[in-house]
Formats: sequence, structure tokens, C-alpha cells
Amino acid sequence: MTGETAAEAGGVALEITDLHKSFDGNHVLRGVSLSVATHEVICLIGASGSGKSTLLRCVNLLEPIDGGRISLFGHEITGPGIDANKVRRQIGIVFQSFNLFPHMTVLRNITLAPMKVLGQPRAQAEEEARGLLSRFGLLDKRDDYPDRLSGGQQQRVAIVRALAMRPRIMLLDEVTSALDPELVAEVLEVIGELAAGGMTMLIATHEMGFARETASRVCFLEEGRIIEQAPPGELFTAPQDERTRRFLRRIVEAKRL
Repeated sequence: MTGETAAEAGGVALEITDLHKSFDGNHVLRGVSLSVATHEVICLIGASGSGKSTLLRCVNLLEPIDGGRISLFGHEITGPGIDANKVRRQIGIVFQSFNLFPHMTVLRNITLAPMKVLGQPRAQAEEEARGLLSRFGLLDKRDDYPDRLSGGQQQRVAIVRALAMRPRIMLLDEVTSALDPELVAEVLEVIGELAAGGMTMLIATHEMGFARETASRVCFLEEGRIIEQAPPGELFTAPQDERTRRFLRRIVEAKRL
């Protein structure tokens, strides 16, 4: 899966078709279909349990699917014989828990995978890591251990670690949910910069203001289905489905939009 494919040239980064996933008889994803264009930023919104995180985990092949198919840049990645680790090299994923190695410095956390998986020499991996840390205002933290960082700094390091693998698409799963409110803005600023730079992203978020400002398109999920999708200016101001309107009314009442 190297080089620009016809699908990539045509602007299709990710194609999800009729995706189904169950856990112990609980049908979590119920026929989800979604096309993501190259450089597009799509925000997934919906109540907890609506299927947002499961969808991201299926795209990254962390969960086997029960039906449907997923294609990345024109190549099906859910068929038999797929090397999941090879696929994951192209997909960066960041979770709400930072998952940094506590016994490693920031620099070592970031360079480990490029050296082990991509085979980069240490000098190259460290140079690229320092460049990314500098870009996101973290260079002075390169020799610190995670427990010396704030939650916002740890999450920014987790994003930098994913970027160090040179992903073609980024998946972000509620990356601000574990943060104190005053630390949320610094993480959203990093994501906004990635969006402005053209990174293709699929983002599960509860931050409605961020979704409204950053997303190319917003998808509202309920009970494992995409109920409605539209540009944020349309979905937040004139939702077409009553279920979307009901969800957004609750968000407004909670003063989160």
C-alpha cells in the first residue's frame, strides 16, 4: 500500500461500508457507512455508548468486524490475509488515556516506534521527534518523564508520538475527556493545527464548539447508526432529523454548545 493509488488521487482516504460490530450479543454498530475524503476532518458526535469509539477501533483493526468492509486509500483492510500491523503504520490513533510509557522520557516515548517499526536510525528518529516537539511547543520537555507533565502536555505528547509514525490518517478518540477544563484548549489547538495542515482525521468528540469550528463534516451517531451528517454550519443550526435535534437540545441545555 505505497504510492498514490487511483482512489487516493480521487480524494478517497477511508471508505466504510455497512459496518456491523457486536459484543456479547450487543449490536454496537448497525450498518455504518461513511466515506472520508483525503484532507477531510470528520467529527463524530453522539451520546456515550452510541458507537463512536468502537467505530474508530474497528478502523484501526483493534476490533474485528462482524460484517461490512473498510477500505483505506482504495485497499480493503478487513479482508482475509491482511497484515494488521502494516495497516496500522498508516493510521495514527490517540485515546483519551495517554498511554505513555512512564519509565521512558518524552523523547524516548516518541522515538521508540519509529526505530522499532519503521527501522529509523536513532539520530533520524530523534531529529524528527525534536522537530515535532518544537512545532507543538514541547521541546523543553523532551527529557522529562510523563509524571512531570500536565495532563494537557501528556496528551500533546501522545499526539506527537502518533505523528512520528508519519500516518496518512489520524483517529482521535475523545482525546480531551480525561483533561481538566483549563487544559482542553491546548490540546484542541494542536488538533486544529493538524486540520489546517491538511491531515485527514476522524475524531470522536464531546467538544461541540471544536467540532463546529474545525470539522469539514459532523456525523451524529445514535445506537450504532449514523443518523445524520452535514457540514457543521448546517447540522448545528438546522438539523433535519428529530433525533439530532433532541440531542442538540440536550447539549444546549447543558451549556456545551
